[in-house]
Amino acid sequence: MTASCQEFEVTVHTSPGPTCGTFNRLWLNLIGSQGETPPVSVNEGDRHLLSGSTCPVLVRANEPLGHLLLVRLHLETRTGFPNLDWHCSRVEVCRLADKQTGGTGPEDPEVQVFLCERWLRTADGDIELRSRKLCLLKDETEEKLKQQRLRQLQHQQKIIRWRKFVDGAPQCADLNSLAELGPNLSYTHKSPASNLHYLKGFAGRVGSWTSFTELEMVFAHSGHQNNMARFVKAHWMEDWYFGYQCLNGCNPLLLRQTRLLPPNLSVTSDMLHPFLPEGSSLQQELQKGTVYLLDYEVLDGVPANVVNGKQTYLSAPLCLLHLNQQGQLLPIAIQLQQTPGSQNPVFLPSDAGYDWLLAKIWVHSADFQCHQLASHYLRTHMLGELCCVATLRQLPEPHPLHQLLMPHVRTSLQINLQARGSLLAADGVFDKAGGSGLETLPVVLARASERIRYRALCVPDDLMDRGLDKLPQSYYAQDALRVWDALHRFVVSWVDLYYRGDDEVQQDSELQQWITDINTHGFTHDSGFPQCFQSRAEVSKFVTMIVFSCSALHAAVNFSQLDFALWIPNCPASMLRPPPQVKGAVTEDDIMSFLPDVNSTCRILTVLALLSQPATNFVPLCHYKEAVFADSAHRRLVEEVQAELKAISDDITERNSQLELPYPYLCPTHIENSVAI
Repeated sequence: MTASCQEFEVTVHTSPGPTCGTFNRLWLNLIGSQGETPPVSVNEGDRHLLSGSTCPVLVRANEPLGHLLLVRLHLETRTGFPNLDWHCSRVEVCRLADKQTGGTGPEDPEVQVFLCERWLRTADGDIELRSRKLCLLKDETEEKLKQQRLRQLQHQQKIIRWRKFVDGAPQCADLNSLAELGPNLSYTHKSPASNLHYLKGFAGRVGSWTSFTELEMVFAHSGHQNNMARFVKAHWMEDWYFGYQCLNGCNPLLLRQTRLLPPNLSVTSDMLHPFLPEGSSLQQELQKGTVYLLDYEVLDGVPANVVNGKQTYLSAPLCLLHLNQQGQLLPIAIQLQQTPGSQNPVFLPSDAGYDWLLAKIWVHSADFQCHQLASHYLRTHMLGELCCVATLRQLPEPHPLHQLLMPHVRTSLQINLQARGSLLAADGVFDKAGGSGLETLPVVLARASERIRYRALCVPDDLMDRGLDKLPQSYYAQDALRVWDALHRFVVSWVDLYYRGDDEVQQDSELQQWITDINTHGFTHDSGFPQCFQSRAEVSKFVTMIVFSCSALHAAVNFSQLDFALWIPNCPASMLRPPPQVKGAVTEDDIMSFLPDVNSTCRILTVLALLSQPATNFVPLCHYKEAVFADSAHRRLVEEVQAELKAISDDITERNSQLELPYPYLCPTHIENSVAI
């Protein structure tokens, strides 16, 4: 043995899952600052890459390596054996004592750990693992590690590409199948059993519901165990409950305070006087900030779907609400279309009972469209995918924000790919059962994207702008603000670990490329998104917005859906007659004729039942299985945010125990860490 020969004991760890092992041959090189070893075959003879096993191998370097920087792995198929993917946990390297000098040398610590935590495939070619902790590009001291960052991004940009889903909306990943997505970006969603027995039986009934008695019989079987849905059914016709649902229903994102009436809303002070406090006027109430507005103008003039061969109808209502002295938010005027005129009356609470009830049903139907497409799909699913693709393409794995973000955005690629291939595709539920069909989808998504403002995605700004931050009955607002604040403190602490000042943010070329990619392929109009990052505060706010949108916001708008839709008139997915153009012509039987057909209703409810069920392998907010979060500095931050979220959960649970109608959707124990359903 020459004086320059060095030996390393390398231990390869296969992950413990039942399918993690492989028959494939594994080649391994060690790469140092001065040189690299020839490739060594790891699993030869009685050494196998078995699930949960360790595989030791001795590696010799005949030339000086310098500091050990990387471990290169390469899988190769064996003739006659199946080509199975392999899940590697980590590789540990110990530099053995130099037999000439008796020392280990000053270059490396005794054992270096190279984390892998991913699937490797023969098609992947060379995979290089690092032992260094997370760092910014400027903190890389070795040129080989800088080059490795660059190679990784170049590789990612080849395999993860952008594609337009809808003109004018954020772009998605250019993928056609789960196989293209690969094992490291896909996941298994383990759904709990859902009792769809009573809904599925209506699949062949194409006609209309005949009476409220029929609806009640269906509800008795499909909704009797759902306490929230039972409450909705008992109170859905009451005006106070209508206002409550605007604040705390499955779409709490549209209601806003207004101090000016929309010019196209044909109301007068005299018309609304009976519904305001005695001695007050509409102008006074507007100035006091007690008047609120729902405006569905995004639906104005969009084409409605044809379901079961029947034309359905959409409206674009304006609904005015008043916050009374008892703290109740009550609807006081509804205009069903945007353009005022003699055939577009303003409906009032004093109108004949079924006129006013039908007007509220129309608002709920419009809300269903905006909720599904804008509040739910655009603001959580599409936003998550936008940020995931940009992260994979622009932030290398050693970047601290790559590691922080990926647990919150990774699952959006698979769930959105599946949604585009099923729910949003030809013969999917929107095409066959919803008022917003395949012609409507691109129009509404593009319009909603055009109207997105960055402030509306940031909870403190959004609640203040919409005048919801001080409403005592807005449980969504109260809970969202507390969860946002906890996440924001966590993200600020994470960012401060790696950026010592604002100048380091400005000089982080990878970070600036990331926000540029998001803007180029996302909301490309004047949305208020930061065009570049100038400060740690800007980065922290933006990252908090992503984490909140993909976890808490998704929980609020997704897992609540079924509760508010099970009583069918409260949330009709389509309407079978056009909006009324006169008052006084509606009976109870007429209301039934507006509601969607039996089979389309039950198809919608079946889908909502599946979407509203958390997975049995649900990952709660800020719970991380990735090893990087077990690092001492990271672990302290994770423990702090988990303790804060636990305290919020305890407070919400206590509050809900005192409420007739609890608001559970933003209790952190119910919030999933990412968009996974």
